[in-house]
Amino acid sequence: MTKLFINLSNHSSDKWDEKQRNAALEYGSIVDIPFPEIDTNDSTEKLVQLADEYLGKIKAIASPYSSVVHLMGEQTFCFSLLVRLQKAGYRCVASTTKRIVQEIGNNERCVVFGFEKFREYELCKQQEEKHYSHPASATSI
Repeated sequence: MTKLFINLSNHSSDKWDEKQRNAALEYGSIVDIPFPEIDTNDSTEKLVQLADEYLGKIKAIASPYSSVVHLMGEQTFCFSLLVRLQKAGYRCVASTTKRIVQEIGNNERCVVFGFEKFREYELCKQQEEKHYSHPASATSI
């Protein structure tokens, strides 16, 4: 069974440095899926539909038992997709970076992020759907 490392992020693997590429290859052959454009005005419902769509794309590419998904990007979309991927049996990882700041003068700086490692996401616990009131509308007892 071919092992795959599915990269779903804003950074295609051909732009990665050797350290990150080699770390990904330890999981399997790298397959890039371009990260979707997400409008700041998109509703939660639209992001949920998009998460379902991307789950389908990932399932079409690989088996959960031989694939790891690198998931980095817009947080609410990633969380929705992460829950679905884990429920389907996929291992998911995030990339960790070291932030290197260089002061260049005149109140300017150059920030470079250097890859350190991949870190596995903790398993999300599936809970019954519950409706919570907004804290501002809650009354104290």
